[in-house]
Amino acid sequence: MTATSTPSLLLTKRLNLEHPIIQGPMTGSDTPALAAAVSKAGALGMLGCGMRSPAAMEEAANAVRQATDRPFGMNLFVQKTPTPDPAIVKQAMDRLAPLYAEFGLTPSVPAQWCEDFDAQLEALIAQKPAVASFTFGILSRPQVERLHAAGSYVIGTATTVAEAEAWQNVGADAVVASGMEAGGHRGTFLGDFQSSMIGTLPLVAECAARLTTIPVIAAGGIMNGRSIAASLTLGAQAVQMGTAFLACPESGIGAAYRDAMAQATAVDTRCTRTISGRYARGIVNPLMSRLADFEDAVPDYPVQNALTGALRKACGAAGRADYLSLWAGQGVGAARVLPASELVGVLVDELRAALLGR
Repeated sequence: MTATSTPSLLLTKRLNLEHPIIQGPMTGSDTPALAAAVSKAGALGMLGCGMRSPAAMEEAANAVRQATDRPFGMNLFVQKTPTPDPAIVKQAMDRLAPLYAEFGLTPSVPAQWCEDFDAQLEALIAQKPAVASFTFGILSRPQVERLHAAGSYVIGTATTVAEAEAWQNVGADAVVASGMEAGGHRGTFLGDFQSSMIGTLPLVAECAARLTTIPVIAAGGIMNGRSIAASLTLGAQAVQMGTAFLACPESGIGAAYRDAMAQATAVDTRCTRTISGRYARGIVNPLMSRLADFEDAVPDYPVQNALTGALRKACGAAGRADYLSLWAGQGVGAARVLPASELVGVLVDELRAALLGR
């Protein structure tokens, strides 16, 4: 499918894409191989760099460039390094201690809570990816201008119309309208979590109607060509798909995670902040259930995320899904285990058929 054959002319033309499909960044589960495969297939591959060090960001970008000369993007979490109350950290560690003990471990304070955002931003600017995307917060206009000067197309994440308008006001080139069906962390940065729980289709429609200068990218529950067509019909110029690409063999998830996805349906996902300290949608498992009573008590992201990190790593190494963060969207039951390039081809064929009314 060419850029001139769909309603996504402007965005796909600017980014030199053949198809209006963007692979969700999926920090921690993405790989350079996945991003390269998606880009080579004519869509846009993304590197989720929220938890990568500047050196690891450079290494991942170089790996994509060695595999393809097609455009790709890099995504960061807009966040400040926290200084949490030691008493709250100790309470969180005490809660997690029985779970750690199952692996012969004890929880400990990590060397760092998160990567330094300012250093990550400098690394991203130095890499000059075709797309620089952001979630969890918003950039300043000068930061956006620096990215533009480096030649990057800037995409912000919004879970409400107000957030989308805020990104438009700082000069972003496009905004991802992330509906409540989406897997992984919510990108909410204005207002509370509950008010941001808007379905993908109404959110996309309202953003497309209200934004006057930048295009909308639909995200959340989009798993096939029909849902891509629906998003384009409502005014989106492209879609961003995470869970659909998570099932690809090129993604970085382990066997236990893949097995959990294969058995899950829409009713098996929930939004929780117990695992990471920030609301995120994933497949319900014992970790989510055992911490459910502490939904409001766990430390904010990235503190809780760092405190559960070693536990999740040990669980994955043991081939268990009990204590993993099984991030996945409500469309998980429709995920297809296909190589990324084949999945892009299937999606394009389905989109063609949907646009032709077949």
